[in-house]
Amino acid sequence: MAKFFLVALTVMLVMQGYVSWHVWRLLPFSTPVKIIIVLLMFVALCCMVLQFKSDSLPLGMATAMYEIGNSWLVIAFYLLMAFLVLDIGRLVHLVPASWLKANATTALVLGAVMLITFVGGNIHYHNKVRQEIHLTTSKQLQRPLKIVMLSDMHAGFHNRRAEVGRWVDMINAEQADLILIAGDLIDGNVRPLKAQGTVEELKRLNAPTLACLGNHEYITGIDKSLDLLNETGIGILRDSAIVIGDVTIVGRDDRSNPRRKSVEQLMQGVDNGNYTILLDHQPYHLEEAEQAGVDLQLSGHTHRGQVWPLNWVTKKLYECDYGQYRRGKTDYYVSSGMGIWGGKFRIGTDSEYTIIHVEPQS
Repeated sequence: MAKFFLVALTVMLVMQGYVSWHVWRLLPFSTPVKIIIVLLMFVALCCMVLQFKSDSLPLGMATAMYEIGNSWLVIAFYLLMAFLVLDIGRLVHLVPASWLKANATTALVLGAVMLITFVGGNIHYHNKVRQEIHLTTSKQLQRPLKIVMLSDMHAGFHNRRAEVGRWVDMINAEQADLILIAGDLIDGNVRPLKAQGTVEELKRLNAPTLACLGNHEYITGIDKSLDLLNETGIGILRDSAIVIGDVTIVGRDDRSNPRRKSVEQLMQGVDNGNYTILLDHQPYHLEEAEQAGVDLQLSGHTHRGQVWPLNWVTKKLYECDYGQYRRGKTDYYVSSGMGIWGGKFRIGTDSEYTIIHVEPQS
């Protein structure tokens, strides 16, 4: 973990240096004004880095550091892409060098594009998309099954109690038979959830609710996460299964736990006559569910990249990084997530919850 943090910090510093240098050259302001702007950019980077040591700070200050630091990470990434395109254009003589040096027009156009992109991305993030899919099964169901599936709520400093409460209202309005959460309910710190009383909102879910763990429950600290989740009344399936009527829900521990059971091991002793749903946060090795005879696997984790063009990356990394998928007789759904990690922007992707209808074949 320490090595990963060091590599990530190095990458962020290089990105910050490149973007800061270009901003300095581009802005047609006096030196004192440019110093202030670059310093503010550096403060935003410090908020990103130091947020992991924010437990000793007042909650409001810790929240501000999270919002500023993580928002800046996404904004800096887009500025990096913009300046790279301009630099490449300059190298191939498509962009005049004057466009990148003390140029008010370039600065205004770039600023306007960034403003439109991120205001629009924030508005789109708050617009939760209701996905609906219909599945059939040859197995006997007493009646059609309606499931609300969601993942990656990332409740914490930025998805606060009021926001989570709004989601609970949306989910409750569906009057579902089951609510299934495919991991990452907690963002990375239990402190804001306890201080805000977010647990009280989660207690309002009006159908049997089950969840598996995600990698962010481990980032938070597995013991702290489990203690808080146990207060919500949500059933946590950690390499375990539960039978509700003629449906078996199997929850696999996150791959952050190297000793977690395989899908084959989890399916031992499961009644094959029941419709079987597997909750597995990270959608790796989808063939395992197919080989084990799982009827439906539900996953999240990918966020579908969260912002363009990272959705191109997740599409290459995973066999299915988003949406409905089928392998043999096994159905899959990988959600792009209800909440979000980092800055509250959705660009080229959706924040969603999914309504799954399962009906017996005629």
